[in-house]
Formats: sequence, C-alpha cells, structure tokens
Amino acid sequence: MNTLRIGIDLGGTKIEVIALGPDGNERLRRRVATPQGDYAGTLNAVAGLVVAVESELGERGTVGVGIPGAESPAGGLIKNANSTCLIGQPLRTDLEALLQRGVRLANDANCFALSEASDGAGRQAEVVFGVILGTGVGGGIVVRGHVLSGANAIAGEWGHNPLPLPGPGDLPLPRCYCGRSGCIETYLSGPALVRDHALHAADNLSPAEIDARAAGGDAACEATLQRYEARLGRALAGIVNVLDPQVIVLGGGLSNLGRLYRNLPASCGPHVFSDIFRTQIVPPAHGDSSGVRGAAWLWD
Repeated sequence: MNTLRIGIDLGGTKIEVIALGPDGNERLRRRVATPQGDYAGTLNAVAGLVVAVESELGERGTVGVGIPGAESPAGGLIKNANSTCLIGQPLRTDLEALLQRGVRLANDANCFALSEASDGAGRQAEVVFGVILGTGVGGGIVVRGHVLSGANAIAGEWGHNPLPLPGPGDLPLPRCYCGRSGCIETYLSGPALVRDHALHAADNLSPAEIDARAAGGDAACEATLQRYEARLGRALAGIVNVLDPQVIVLGGGLSNLGRLYRNLPASCGPHVFSDIFRTQIVPPAHGDSSGVRGAAWLWD
C-alpha cells in the first residue's frame, strides 16, 4: 500500500484534490473549476490534478474519487449523477487508462461518511450514517470502517424514500424531480426549507437567515424550523429503526444549524422502536473537507 493517498472530489462546479500522508494529515490541497458539460475535459482535469500533486510531492499515490452519482453494478457506467455529462460514461475505466493504475470510485455522500468514520466525528463507532442536507438529501453508511455500496449501489440513499408519517401540515405531497411525490428530499433539502418558509410566512429567506431570525424571537421562523426538525426527526428515526447506528453525522449546508444537535434527539426518540435513544447526532469534524478526505480514504 502506498503511503500517499490522493482523494478527488468531483463536483458540479469544482474539482478538489487532497493528498493525505500515512497518518491522515493533509499534505496538499488544490481545486480547479469543473469543465461544464465536458466529459473529456473533466477526465483531463482530474488526471492533471493527480499528476500535479505527485510532481510537487515527489511521490506516487493511490487515487480515490468521490462523484455526485454512482457506478452501475450492471456495466460500470455512471448513473444517478447530477453532473449529467458523467451519466452513461465508463468514468473509472477511463481514469485508470489515463493514470495507469487502479482507481476507486464512490458516491460523494459515501466519501463524507467514510471520512467522518475514519478519523472524524464517527471515529471508533461500529456503524456510522453520514447525512447530506444540502441542495439535495443523500447519505452514506460505513460499517467497521468500510463503505456499504449495496447490491444496487444505492445504500444510504434515504432522500428518495417517502417522508414517514406525513400529517395534514405536510400535505399535499411535494412533487420530486425523480418522478415521485413526498420524497424526504422534497422536505429536508435546503431549497425545501426555503420553500416551506415562503409558503407559511410569504417571506423568501435563506436557511441562515431563518435560523438567525428564529434565534432573535421571530415566531414564523421558529415555527418553520420546528416543522423542519419534526420532519427530520421522523426521517432519521426510520434509519435508526433499520440500521441502528451509533453515530449520525450531519453534513451539507444545513448541518451548520447548531440547534439541530440540541433538538433532534427529542424529535427522533418517540419514533424509534426502543425504550431508549442512544444514537449520537453530531456535526462533522472535517466540515466541507470531509468528502475529499473520504475519497482519499477509499484505499485504506
């Protein structure tokens, strides 16, 4: 095993690379803009970052790549990617040909979960569920230090399950881009929180503004966040009832709402099929760096 681990976070707007030493410490980090809609350009950008890192550090490393999608078990082509130029492409095979070595791919939420399970907020936990609450809602599962991909390469994709126990205040079920209605993502993403507040308060505010105004005593903003916490609590309880993780780590933009860590245990607990709720719900230790770090850890 090489001592240098190189991780790539292949995002829709930027491609970030990190190099980790054998102790997990960061040795170098770079980022470039993602060539929009250009698959060949994206391949060359990723390969160029790897070559630049190895040239600067004077070492050859392993390469792991986190992507906003998944590699199909059927033929190795990319599916479910919001960077649409990747869909249907043999990304791993093409990168291996360019870099002349094996490359490991994983969903970006899986990389986030792996980072936090390896040396972050879920360190030493047997089962970690990593949650992305951002533009979309995703998740990743790590068991004893290993990412679960699943038979269909969708393990952890809780965002496209139905919101549990919808009440009158959750109706009508919002339409999701996936073609169904009432998906967890349509209630718990950042845009969903903004839409919900606008619907009830006729005020277009960002999540951070809603949080700040609620802290200042704004009743409408407080009500919006209470609705959000109740929905998130029910949704996470469904995960706990199936997976029963020791730690749930929240990531994405909404993980910056500090009140979630105080309030979610009370929102989850009543819906968990147990007389006690011990799962820890915590912020990420590595923040926005977790995805790219987790890509590097794919070779651990």
